[in-house]
Amino acid sequence: MSSDDIAISVRNLGKTYRLFGHPGDRIKQFLSLGMKKYHNEFTALHDVSFDIKKGETVGIIGRNGSGKSTLLQLICGILKPTTGTVNVNGSISALLELGAGFNPEFTGRENVYFQGAVTGVSKEQMDARFDDIASFADIGEFIDQPVRTYSSGMFVRLAFAVASKLDAEVVILDEALAVGDIAFQARCFERIDQLRNNGATILLVSHSMQHILSHCDSALLLHRGGIAVSGRDVASVVADYEKSVRVGHEVSYPSGAKKNENMRTDIQEKRFGSFEAFIDTFEIEQDGVVTTVLKPGRETVFRCGIKATRSFRAVALGISIRKPGTADLWGDNNILAGRELALHEGWNLIEYAVDFPLSSGEYLVYCGLAAISGSKRVELDQRWPIEKVTVVTDRTQIGFIYAPARISVEA
Repeated sequence: MSSDDIAISVRNLGKTYRLFGHPGDRIKQFLSLGMKKYHNEFTALHDVSFDIKKGETVGIIGRNGSGKSTLLQLICGILKPTTGTVNVNGSISALLELGAGFNPEFTGRENVYFQGAVTGVSKEQMDARFDDIASFADIGEFIDQPVRTYSSGMFVRLAFAVASKLDAEVVILDEALAVGDIAFQARCFERIDQLRNNGATILLVSHSMQHILSHCDSALLLHRGGIAVSGRDVASVVADYEKSVRVGHEVSYPSGAKKNENMRTDIQEKRFGSFEAFIDTFEIEQDGVVTTVLKPGRETVFRCGIKATRSFRAVALGISIRKPGTADLWGDNNILAGRELALHEGWNLIEYAVDFPLSSGEYLVYCGLAAISGSKRVELDQRWPIEKVTVVTDRTQIGFIYAPARISVEA
């Protein structure tokens, strides 16, 4: 790959911050001439190296504190590296965080022209683009009000509209779409696709794995300031990310465990029951691989490892899938399926297989276990939710159900 094909080249990049316990310690540090240390050091990024080709859309993912924002600020030149180098071949347009680059006392209109001037776009050029920017932002008369009066949604509308119309060769978006509503996000990704088609290089940071899977050519996973994995197999990188956020959150309930102990904090799990039997392990398999990145219409196995402190003649094991704040989009249990289940003392393994029915999106998986005796039901272990999955499809549909229409026409 020649250097002319490279949009961004990063070599051995590192950033270390000095953390002072008291404002006066900064002065003491300066006056000490390095003879004494009045600060602690925090390394946000270390030994990061990669190349990004021109025209490529790269997703940068990782847990909070992994170094994503620091990396983007170094690429933009906002921060200076402690070690290593960053070379950017082309102009940059960046939407890094809510409030960055806009003067809160300026009106929206004034900030549009200010951003153009900062990035080298003339007033005449911004005049030609302003109507499109204002139309995309769709904030009405607030375009002539100070930005400090804007809601977060109004701000991000205007900020994205400006950033995407500066004709930059490199566009950087750091959680830029987290505030906008669904309709606005759809318009933003339509604009991103236009930028891609025009040859722009795009860096997209998002906690939505659906966005990363649907719009990125490659992905880079940061972990504790370094690159954990990267490559063009975006689904594989996303799967590694999903595994990383679960480290330290897997639980194993002993008999008599309290309701609120050892819950999955990464997905805000609520868990309750007697725990005379409990769901010790839970995994999802598709195409012979244990994963949380799924494709619809394929046989998918939900596998539950259950530990029982005694035997149970009849239990109900249910699995359902929801969007946050919604009712079940899909669900089933052994009773509805006409299959009796019993548990023996110790380890039990139960598998449910289904042709996965949901379309693109991010979903929460719920799982519950109850003992059944006649009309009496005793909750043994309810895990709400137990897992998060990301579904990716090549074909866009409306709604949540994956049922592509087959269309025929007769002349």
